[in-house]
Amino acid sequence: MKSIQESFMLFFIVGLVAFIGNWLGYQAFSGEAAFGMLLLIVIACVGQALGKLLPFPIPSVVYIIVIGIILSLPETPWGPIVIELTAHIQLLSIATPILAYAGIAIGRSWTDFAAIGWKAMVVCLLVLFGTLIGSAIIAEIVLRYQGII
Repeated sequence: MKSIQESFMLFFIVGLVAFIGNWLGYQAFSGEAAFGMLLLIVIACVGQALGKLLPFPIPSVVYIIVIGIILSLPETPWGPIVIELTAHIQLLSIATPILAYAGIAIGRSWTDFAAIGWKAMVVCLLVLFGTLIGSAIIAEIVLRYQGII
């Protein structure tokens, strides 16, 4: 289990890489994007700290999601500011470093993964293809409903 300081450092590194990806990939180098990324890092850090410090058996990601939702509610006085700051950050610029970190984490425990056997590979492939097909079906329904196709 990682310490809170290690988690904070990891969030900062992932946020920095995401900010650079946002800048290079989407030409979105601005103060708003920097403050938006900093805000996302702070939300992740606070959620991670709550997950570690509170005695409830709730994953940190739940705290992060709840904090993010509460902060971005348009009905709150700070909601429009949070929305404006994070609007300058593209989703793929955040997803890329997170997926890279997940790949590295899986790569380090590859022997554990290999010990599970070929059945795990079948399950992984079924989940992957199920997600792909499910996403395609949902996209098809939404696009037909909107009259785009």
